[in-house]
Amino acid sequence: MDTSRLFQPMKLGKVEVAHRIGLAPMSRFRADDDHIPTPLMKEYFSQRTAVPGTLLFTDVNLVSPAAGAVPNAPGIWNKEQIAAWKEIIDEVHRKGCFIFGQIGAFGRLGNPESLEKAGHKLTAPSPIAREGALVPQSMTIEEIKQMVQDFVKAAQNAIEAGFDGVEFDGDNGLLIDQFTQDISNQRNDEYGGSIENRSRFTYEIAKAVADAIGPERVGHRISPWSRFNSMRMKDPIPQFTDVINKLSSIGIAYIHLIEPRIWGDVLVDTSIESLDFAFEAWKGPILIAGGYTPELARKVVEDHGDRDVLVTFGRPFIANPDLIYRVKKGLEFNHYDRPTFYTAQEPRGYIDYPFSSEYSASIESS
Repeated sequence: MDTSRLFQPMKLGKVEVAHRIGLAPMSRFRADDDHIPTPLMKEYFSQRTAVPGTLLFTDVNLVSPAAGAVPNAPGIWNKEQIAAWKEIIDEVHRKGCFIFGQIGAFGRLGNPESLEKAGHKLTAPSPIAREGALVPQSMTIEEIKQMVQDFVKAAQNAIEAGFDGVEFDGDNGLLIDQFTQDISNQRNDEYGGSIENRSRFTYEIAKAVADAIGPERVGHRISPWSRFNSMRMKDPIPQFTDVINKLSSIGIAYIHLIEPRIWGDVLVDTSIESLDFAFEAWKGPILIAGGYTPELARKVVEDHGDRDVLVTFGRPFIANPDLIYRVKKGLEFNHYDRPTFYTAQEPRGYIDYPFSSEYSASIESS
């Protein structure tokens, strides 16, 4: 039985989780064609509440129809979406767990055909495409200001649905990340051209959302070293340190870091890149993800014994709905089936992974 700090409680804003393992946010594309969460998603999240006191994160929710129109990604801009999420959230809470809604916009990663059907265009900070994709149009100041308000409304909708908080998807080359990094932002106005200006979009979103729902309900996720989706500025440390300092001034609940060894959903060999700068800049609770095993999770939590650190698991949690029970009991993991990660609306590879026999027996005997 694991008795390490990994299984000690930790506070995030007004939420106190029972242990320091959570479900990482991952795009799984199981919403319907109108971006409404489905009963399939309710079952998925319910399965991963096997251990009470667990913190779960949703897929990234589109904040508005203009946010990317990615097929089968969930949204949080209308009443149907709010109602569908409420059913899922109520189930998570009924089982004694917590859930944050990740919200975001895709920018140049959006789906051009779906955007056109919805009456929108493919836009980004600058007319710079990711490799192999269409060149987006540069966002106007008016469009930027509207997107900030879309984030605010999405956050308010998330709280109305019952989420315990929201997390901004500022990682993996989505719109916030595109504004943050000079490889994708080459504007020469107040939203580009300098470290401070490239941080402005993030700051304006975080400040407006914190004012609307309370900073204790807000988190932010970043992947400073990832090359996924044609990202990675030459030296991300000064830029992301500035972002972290600005978030700290707002007083949000936590930051969520992705290790250099993970680019999207692929592990890579990195030995010289480190998140030490982020740990130094941010003094509050930290969530961390990216290629973690139970052994590595214990180590990072113990190594930062003077800090509140929680490890979020992605791919292993896909394949092991009782992952936290398995970690605590030292049980083997099921292996995930990568080809089923993103199969839209499919139950296979989503809700059909087995619980351990030990967990099932413990439930039957309780």
